[in-house]
Amino acid sequence: MKKQLIIVTTILLMAACNSREEKSVTSTTEEALLTETSSELIRRGEYLVTIGACHDCHSPKVMTEMGPEPDASRLLSGHPHNEPVPDIPDDSKEWVLFSMDLTTFVGPWGVSYAANLTPDDTGIGNWSYEQFETAIRKGKSKGLETNRDLLPPMPWQMYRNFTDEDLRAIFAYLKSLKPVNNLVPQPIPPHKLEAMAR
Repeated sequence: MKKQLIIVTTILLMAACNSREEKSVTSTTEEALLTETSSELIRRGEYLVTIGACHDCHSPKVMTEMGPEPDASRLLSGHPHNEPVPDIPDDSKEWVLFSMDLTTFVGPWGVSYAANLTPDDTGIGNWSYEQFETAIRKGKSKGLETNRDLLPPMPWQMYRNFTDEDLRAIFAYLKSLKPVNNLVPQPIPPHKLEAMAR
């Protein structure tokens, strides 16, 4: 009887050890898979942001011999808060104007500025994915249903056609960026724009 009890106990202990070993292997494998998936998601998001031309407006520029190029130290950080709006010509109502670094825009809507898309608190640092989705799908500032509409030239009407997977990848990529502290100015409405025009 003692011998049988020892054998049964030994079998149970071996089964428990194997079970823990399997769990450990499974857990490690799942973690690696999640990390790999996150990494793939971020790479996909970077690709979509690049081909979606997000840097054209949201990244401050440095001037080169070939014209403006995105400033690698401030990628996707929006219009620099300390850069004043250039003089706006009298006939601006007849044009849509872009600043030299392509982060400030003038048109019938007034003056708009490219937003900070980095994960700093002055950007999208405290945004949920749902807010990001609302901003892109519904064109709402800061992704809040009660906020104003996004202003031109933000082409949210085109970007709202991204798949859910695309939007999640873009959001993952933006959240992976280096945070840049840059509080972008508020837009200037058309009536104030008239007073600024010389």
